[in-house]
Amino acid sequence: MDRKADARWTGDLKTGNGNVRLGSGSFDGPYSFSTRFEDGQGTNPEELLGAAHAACYSMALNNSLFKAGHQPTSIHTTAAVHLTKGDAGFGISAIALTTRGAVPGISAAEFQKFAEEMLVGCIVSKALSAVPMTLDAELVAR
Repeated sequence: MDRKADARWTGDLKTGNGNVRLGSGSFDGPYSFSTRFEDGQGTNPEELLGAAHAACYSMALNNSLFKAGHQPTSIHTTAAVHLTKGDAGFGISAIALTTRGAVPGISAAEFQKFAEEMLVGCIVSKALSAVPMTLDAELVAR
């Protein structure tokens, strides 16, 4: 099973521009120096990476809870991908996941246990294991 996306870039780094498209066709949008390193309109690789991580994590946590006999009403996750400039240039220095779960019949401690297991257990977390990750998990409804 292969999932694909493509990106095109034209011009130099600061004044050029690009377009990124998901293979499914569900997203097609611009990116540029200003969308990546400033506050320009459009997307950037880190935002897309964050979306992938949040989506994977939410699915994995939901599945893990379901397999253990809990039926989540919802799992909502946001990912903040930190892009910082160091001596060697820009890099992704950290990813902070924030997840909120509505899971009937589970204690806050149980939810926390499942949430922490998925921080290292979801597919995207595994792929990004070289990046330091933090988790803020909270059971918001039982």
